[in-house]
Amino acid sequence: MNILAFSGFVDLPWWGYVVVALIFTHLTIIGVTVYLHRCQAHRAVQLHPAVSHFLRAWLWLSTGMSTIGWTAVHRKHHAFVEQPGDPHSPQVFGLRKVLTEGAELYRLEEANPETLKKYGHGTPDDWIERHLYTRHDSLGIVLMLVTNVLMFGWLGLTIWATQMAWIPIFAAGVINGIGHWSGYRNFETRDTSTNIAPWGILIGGEELHNNHHAFASSAKFSMRPWEFDLGWAYIRTLELLGLAQVKKVAVAPVVDTSKATIDLDTVQTVVASHVHVLADYAKRVVHPVHKDEIARVDGADRASLKPLRRLIYRTELLLGDDDRHQLVQGLELSSALKTVYDFQRRLAALFNERQATQERLLHALQEWCHQAEQTGIAALEEFAQRLRGYRLATTPI
Repeated sequence: MNILAFSGFVDLPWWGYVVVALIFTHLTIIGVTVYLHRCQAHRAVQLHPAVSHFLRAWLWLSTGMSTIGWTAVHRKHHAFVEQPGDPHSPQVFGLRKVLTEGAELYRLEEANPETLKKYGHGTPDDWIERHLYTRHDSLGIVLMLVTNVLMFGWLGLTIWATQMAWIPIFAAGVINGIGHWSGYRNFETRDTSTNIAPWGILIGGEELHNNHHAFASSAKFSMRPWEFDLGWAYIRTLELLGLAQVKKVAVAPVVDTSKATIDLDTVQTVVASHVHVLADYAKRVVHPVHKDEIARVDGADRASLKPLRRLIYRTELLLGDDDRHQLVQGLELSSALKTVYDFQRRLAALFNERQATQERLLHALQEWCHQAEQTGIAALEEFAQRLRGYRLATTPI
């Protein structure tokens, strides 16, 4: 038998091998986004044991990744996002390094026992995990290689290579790199996360990275009507089949016009949905006041005020030296926009007081609304009144 001529036990047309490669890589994507990310790292969905173990075994075969390792590294990313300690931030390591060496950064952090101990809690710790998946992480990759070659001949080697490259390139590189560098943002989170595309198909919904950072514990990543999250589609399908249970999903706030006082329910709502509140502030306060101020001036002053539409509510982390200069210069020309800016910063700071008691936040929010209503700026006064009616909706976004 000529080994070099071996074509495997499965004979397919040329496009059949392409389909097989796509199916295999897609199973890996499902394993990462549904099992590792949404189920294990964030506990947003609970999978049936059969589904959970199938995806865990498939990831061992197709990536060699352990559940505890991936989960711990990802949780640490959220804990230190964009700061020293973030295992793979392009703001810390540079975009090129994360794009080209993202998988290596994962493996380096995974080798840190302190990371596993602190951030790997709650992951599988059964016999097969301890004695096979974690201890012999390279064995699965070898078994996948042998299986591919036996099934498809030497073309199986190409399929295997595609499997091995898919996650390091698209997940560890593109999502962790481009997803914190370039794209659009629905929410001004305290990091540089972006949505790479509104259609989460290639990487199972992970493309909607800004949405995820805004609501990290949500099983659903799509937030706008035009966005599509393939991972969520799989979760809903599994749920309908009785193979999954959604535990957490982002819920947008609604405004109850009959509610005229700020109470603890208001505080809980605006804190839980603070990114929605800040986005609403930009839409209802920043934009209309900015439009009025632009109409009030002309010439050089108008040119100086124009950038303020986006700079006023932009997170500090995304402001470069030129942005800060433009912001200071523009605010000197408009007392109204300076007031809007100051109230926006105070509101954002209120949401970041993680150690404050609910009573302290209640008093601070009441005082913020009272002072906002005394500014003489109609849009700001109306927003303060609107804030009183905030409550959580009962249906997900």
